[in-house]
Order: sequence, then C-alpha cells, then structure tokens
Amino acid sequence: MHTPTNTDLLKQPICEVVQIFQIKWANEIINELYKGTKRFKQLQRSLAVVRTQSLTNALRGLEQFGLIHRKVIPTVPTTVEYSLTEKGKDFQQVLAEMNQWVLKWRDMKK
Repeated sequence: MHTPTNTDLLKQPICEVVQIFQIKWANEIINELYKGTKRFKQLQRSLAVVRTQSLTNALRGLEQFGLIHRKVIPTVPTTVEYSLTEKGKDFQQVLAEMNQWVLKWRDMKK
C-alpha cells in the first residue's frame, strides 16, 4: 500500500483552494469584487479594516492564482482597476456553498 508523501498531498487539487484561503482578506476581496470592478481606493474604503500593504499583497496573490484581473489605465496619476476573472466568479460560488455548509451545521452539537 502506498503511503502518501507531502509531495503527493501538494498535488491534490484541494491544495490550491487551501493556498487561496491562506491569503489574508481573500474572501472579503472576492466578495467585494463580485459586486463589480473597483479601483484600489474604492476597495480600500470598502475594506476599511485592511491596511494598504495587506490589501496590495492580497491582490497580488489573488492575481497570481488567476482569480482577479488588474487593469492599468494610463492616466495621471495612473489608475488601476480590479475585477474578478471567470475563475474568480466561479470561486465566489465555492465561497457561497461553504457559507451554506456553515449555516447548516453551525448549531449542531459535537
């Protein structure tokens, strides 16, 4: 019988989801962008508890996973807009399903 190694476990598809959840504020950013395209300052105002550097890091991580699109508009000063990709919109459905799961089981005793 084959005992899975750490490398085997990291190849499992669920690992990508776990890595996304490790991005601080990912859920909140995805939910905010699900409402529509936002500029950085708009996201910052909507997510007032998130510090600028944390928001920047989270947006970069979500972009690396292909969940958000970053559009640079050549204005003075430069304008940057963020929106969900199709993958990001689909991931929002995963979050909604997880929320339903929590609501279903939250009040159950151990």
